Amino acid sequence: MDQLIKDIDIITGEEAQAVDYKTTQEENTGKSKKIYIESYGCQMNFSDSEIVASIMKENGYDTTSDFEQADVVFLNTCSIREKAEQTVRNRLNHFNAVKKSKPEMTIGVLGCMAERLKDKLLEEEKIVDVVVGPDAYRDLPNLVNAAEDGRKGVNTFLSREETYADIAPVRLNSNGITAFISIMRGCDNMCSFCVVPFTRGRERSRDPHSIVAEARDLFERGYREVTLLGQNVDSYKWSPEENNKARLNKKEGEVTQVINFANLLEMVAQIDPLLRVRFSTSHPKDITDEVLYTMKKYDNICKYIHLPVQSGNSRVLEMMNRTYTREWYLDRVRAIREILGEECGISSDMIAGFCTETEAEHQDTLTLMDLVKYDFSYMFFYSERPGTLAAKKYEDDIPLDIKKQRLSEIISKQNELSLERNKLDIGKEQWILIEGTSKKSSEELKGRNSANKVVIVPSAGLKLGDYVKVKITDCTTATLFGYVLEVNPL
Repeated sequence: MDQLIKDIDIITGEEAQAVDYKTTQEENTGKSKKIYIESYGCQMNFSDSEIVASIMKENGYDTTSDFEQADVVFLNTCSIREKAEQTVRNRLNHFNAVKKSKPEMTIGVLGCMAERLKDKLLEEEKIVDVVVGPDAYRDLPNLVNAAEDGRKGVNTFLSREETYADIAPVRLNSNGITAFISIMRGCDNMCSFCVVPFTRGRERSRDPHSIVAEARDLFERGYREVTLLGQNVDSYKWSPEENNKARLNKKEGEVTQVINFANLLEMVAQIDPLLRVRFSTSHPKDITDEVLYTMKKYDNICKYIHLPVQSGNSRVLEMMNRTYTREWYLDRVRAIREILGEECGISSDMIAGFCTETEAEHQDTLTLMDLVKYDFSYMFFYSERPGTLAAKKYEDDIPLDIKKQRLSEIISKQNELSLERNKLDIGKEQWILIEGTSKKSSEELKGRNSANKVVIVPSAGLKLGDYVKVKITDCTTATLFGYVLEVNPL
């Protein structure tokens, strides 16, 4: 499950399912046509929207932040939960009123929801003109042109090769300091609750040299932090002959070179010590000590790992097809603490009320949280998704009120742990990268420390992109506060 892009650190199930992101920025290059893009859900969708903007820019479109001024409106969608899809349908109702007075406007649904529903979307949502899955964005200009001629179009072809490695993303709503870089696409894990393998296809890895080139270009343009994105970054595996992991595993002895995630992480870290490197998401079955030692070797690789557990009970994990046990997961946490230290940030995803989960098994999740002591988590109650293995094999038999109660207990536990972990930072000196203005005051700036915690400091004399050494003086469950000791280490 992808990590959601959110400035706050603790996200409840209800809140996360309703999140949407406006990802357009005004870009005037003299082109007459305008596109407006909204992204829903995960970091990968946000990154994909930047690829879509680049493809459309090359075909004569500028971006706009006002959908009423747009010739083309795209919704880049999420299917991870039913409420995420309902949010998109509600948003389409808003666009409907505009389209009635501007019938020439083209409306497209992109991404995972498009891939799941395909041409059904054209039938169910009458105002939708174009439906395009995550691997078919290169076809968008053709489909938009066809829609302008009155022909609705669908392309939900799933590729085993497409990585968009040759496309330079248009950075949308960028602060000019932090950026996402997609390093792979798809997922081979087949977790029983998850639609991603069906909406994003098989796992394939992007050419590492194109990744390094993109990161270096960003650094030279003033960016100071990149986040390497994948559904499961630890299974990144590439050779000059093959980028599809399943095929590469079968013929690894026949290829000239294999680059794994630890190798890639080192390649990006070596670009410059002032380029911070983050990544998401890790899978407990795949994260290796080699990756952990690479993180330890380079100060500019942030000491933070998003390691979704989903459940603290081994029987439930087996039903989820997570392919690890409670004991395996705790062993990986032990390795993280031993190699990277207690200060390494760890976050998680958790699902309350999965099929047949007992009260005792729910308690196992709470006790695991106490053992790991997560810094923050992304927490949901189970939402059955059509077409998944769980929907086919298991009855969604936990009543909604019990799901919500269990979720409430998980959230309460995480609040306690977040505050406990944040209090450990009080009195410590930490380096942060200034990346924006505080939401509560224009006289304060925000940055994140290595463990991915938001730190608020006075803005006097600082600017975006500064590396700042701060002393932490206070905290809440979601935020650290401090004052500046030093600016820029190098």
